[in-house]
Amino acid sequence: MSTAFLAVFALFLCLLFRLLNVNSQPLKPKIYSAEDSNFLDCVYKIAPILREPYIPTRLYGFSGHMQTILHSIIGRVKCPWPLGERVYLSLSDGSTLTYDLYQPMNSKLHEDDITVAICPGIGNSSESVYIRTFVHYAQCHGFRCAVLNHLGVLNSVQVTSSRIFTYGHTTDYAEMINSLVKKYPMTNIISVGFSLGGNLITKYLGETNVSKPDNIIGGVSICQGYNAHLATQWLLKWQNFHRFYLYVLTENVKSIILKHRHILLCDEMKTRCDLNERDIVAAATLPELDEAYTRRVHNFPSVTDMYKWSSSINYLPNITKPMIFINSKDDPLVPEVLLEPIREYATSHPNKIYVELAHGGHLGFYEGGIIYPNPISWLDRALVSMIGGLMLAHNDLILPKKGV
Repeated sequence: MSTAFLAVFALFLCLLFRLLNVNSQPLKPKIYSAEDSNFLDCVYKIAPILREPYIPTRLYGFSGHMQTILHSIIGRVKCPWPLGERVYLSLSDGSTLTYDLYQPMNSKLHEDDITVAICPGIGNSSESVYIRTFVHYAQCHGFRCAVLNHLGVLNSVQVTSSRIFTYGHTTDYAEMINSLVKKYPMTNIISVGFSLGGNLITKYLGETNVSKPDNIIGGVSICQGYNAHLATQWLLKWQNFHRFYLYVLTENVKSIILKHRHILLCDEMKTRCDLNERDIVAAATLPELDEAYTRRVHNFPSVTDMYKWSSSINYLPNITKPMIFINSKDDPLVPEVLLEPIREYATSHPNKIYVELAHGGHLGFYEGGIIYPNPISWLDRALVSMIGGLMLAHNDLILPKKGV
């Protein structure tokens, strides 16, 4: 075996170990909250997991890139397919909105009726593997779940209007919430959003021009970027493979648009919104795609204006409900510069918690094992505990103030 070969092999191993970050050790989540927070005490009672180290899968779990890539490819291992019913809603603009409804497997586990209203990530739905895994786990713990199916994502549901989902329009989620309240007037609703869904539920809870039912008692946002304009500026850079992830996101959204081109890109839409299909097909980044398509369809003067309107960071001060935010520092889709505002917000506002993990990637949070992770991720376990903590906080902190 030649010396040159050994040198190349050694270099490859060094790069691999650097990428996998195998020298790292499990760490406890870092918690940001206002001092003397009774809300945090309530959450700790039900979610002691937040005081314990998160132990990623040994071989690759300390790499944010590996966690993110594996999540996008396999989602979760041994994923169940929970049984539920699909609810169809006809909206005023002609859209056909659907959400999937899953009943708790043991409703006697809780005195209260609790519905977890889930908003998935970009291009995801109730059929996405990580959503199915969490829904099944939540069902087993006595929670009803409702999962919004973003317009245009499901192959089995045709687009019936001239739009699909966007990063900032909360109307679809609000319609699902209103439908749930009609079905279950006495239920307590906890909003849960993943990535893009985290931005949507946060913006929804902070919008002052949108009427929201009192049934909503809190929310949990996971792996969102908070500031769409700043996030895309960072993702346009090549370092740390940001541009690669942006390309994948762009192709995902573009494929949904082109799948429904017979409606979204019909001659009437092209004329009314000044759309050029060649520009849409050629778009290599989300800003380019949003310039060619999204901002024109939704009548924004510029992509920057649309991103500013869409970003949940601009709606945080108006949120009155208890909220928990979760991010990992090694998330390649959410650069750390985007996390400082949420740290400051959580420490300066009551009934808000920000949980920051050193590892986990984007929606990965694989846990246990050397190569093969546990079927249930750290995120699944933490979310169910946090939902219980939000419920305890509602009963202990909110109801006594009302004299109940």
